[in-house]
Amino acid sequence: MRTYDDTFSGEKIYPGKGKLYVRGDSKIFRFQNGKTESLFLQRKNPRRIAWTVLFRRQHKKGISEEVAKKRSRRTIKSQRAIVGASLDVIKERRSMRPEARSAARAAAIKDAKEKRAAAQSAKKLEKAKSAATAAKGQTARVTSKQGAKGAARKVQATSR
Repeated sequence: MRTYDDTFSGEKIYPGKGKLYVRGDSKIFRFQNGKTESLFLQRKNPRRIAWTVLFRRQHKKGISEEVAKKRSRRTIKSQRAIVGASLDVIKERRSMRPEARSAARAAAIKDAKEKRAAAQSAKKLEKAKSAATAAKGQTARVTSKQGAKGAARKVQATSR
């Protein structure tokens, strides 16, 4: 048995019942009775008319008996290791006293600064050595950055 839904109210229309309305653009509307057809033609909003299915759905009417409220699941906290540190190391660091943690952090920062300073001094020495060897090989020839990259020299204009 084929049933249709009322376009306006949303209720079922059984065979042999209802009205069919075809608009100028060939869209078909089915109505249960003259009441729903009249309200549709008056351009009433079915969400504002209390007995329609759309209103009941919007205002959550008549669904409390069928479906009980879903219980919300409690979130369970879990800890996982990070790429750089295992779970034991993370727990150990978390349980450290703040003073001990700040002291360890200060020591780590100091080590990093010393390494950086050593790297910079080594770089300066290397630069000084290369400059000294360049000075021995070539006497007072200054090249631009473009010249160092191998760009052609600018040709002076002769026409003016």
